[in-house]
Amino acid sequence: MALQDAPSYPEPPLVGDEASTLLGSLERQRATFAWKCAELDATQLRVSVGASAITLGGLLKHLAYMEDLNFTHELAGHDLPPPWSTVDRSTAQGWEWRSAADDSPQQLYNLWQEAVTRARTAIAEVLAAGGPQAQYTTEGGEKATVRRLLVDMIEEYARHTGHADLIREALDGRVGEDPPGRPFPYQAPRSAGSP
Repeated sequence: MALQDAPSYPEPPLVGDEASTLLGSLERQRATFAWKCAELDATQLRVSVGASAITLGGLLKHLAYMEDLNFTHELAGHDLPPPWSTVDRSTAQGWEWRSAADDSPQQLYNLWQEAVTRARTAIAEVLAAGGPQAQYTTEGGEKATVRRLLVDMIEEYARHTGHADLIREALDGRVGEDPPGRPFPYQAPRSAGSP
């Protein structure tokens, strides 16, 4: 399934609980990123701007990896799925950036969408059990909260959506802070004990 422009996009509610605000912000970043990468061919996904080697294809694959690493693996405790499970990260740092040029647009779009779907499932399960203050143990053995992880991923998307914005503008002039369409307030899944 190719990424396509959506008729509406999520955003944090003006008045909402912590989970809805954090997840609404993350979902808005995801929607904006998807809009910047939507409906491009292989050549366009391989374009970089200026001295940077960053491409939209590389961004799709990198953010798919970050979704799976942070949410599927670290937060939910599941093994990394393919293709990440087949790569020795100790000898292949940055593999997702370099290998994206070998993937078709459909492969890149599917990889990112599937990683986001797994991440949403992991987040919903953890929030249902303990809310944003729930703790997990990182791969490095440190305790962290879901709150902190969500803030980190919002930052990750904000940085890379800025990169995507510059590349997309250079490709075809697509600019804008938000996708077209109407925003709707995001509502997070309820945690155990929520009213």
